[in-house]
Amino acid sequence: MAVLDILEFPDPRLRTVAKAVTSVTEAHRKLIDDMLETMYAAPGIGLAATQVNVHERLLVIDVSEQHNEPRVFINPEVEVLDPQLGEYDEGCLSVPGFYESVSRPQRIRVTSLDREGESNTQELEGLLAICLQHEIDHLDGKLFVDYLSPLKRNRIRKKLEKDQRRRA
Repeated sequence: MAVLDILEFPDPRLRTVAKAVTSVTEAHRKLIDDMLETMYAAPGIGLAATQVNVHERLLVIDVSEQHNEPRVFINPEVEVLDPQLGEYDEGCLSVPGFYESVSRPQRIRVTSLDREGESNTQELEGLLAICLQHEIDHLDGKLFVDYLSPLKRNRIRKKLEKDQRRRA
């Protein structure tokens, strides 16, 4: 397994819309393992393939305290079960150091493929539902900063660009 490089906002590759996975291969399973290692090392609770510059509809999540309940979602499709929105302070491995409040549905149903390519449907709520929606946004070329005012988004962009120049 390997720790992958995570793209950071405002990298334009984060805006790429991911393509559906047509069949789950051994290469996808290796990518899943590498993404999990990357997510745990960051540390984070979710990571979409887009964030590691792979533009396929695949993401990993682990919201458990011990980081021992990894979940894989390939080609996820969401149905909102309860339109009531919950507000969560979201952060993102591609927007390091920033946390902002975002409103999302708290109860959803997701249909996806697992790491073996088997289809499954599950109902999710709370942090897991929020995290999944956040990661799916990545697959659609969207970031949590897109939910913020243009002023806040621009402030974050300028700060991250400055940090990136300093590191280069």
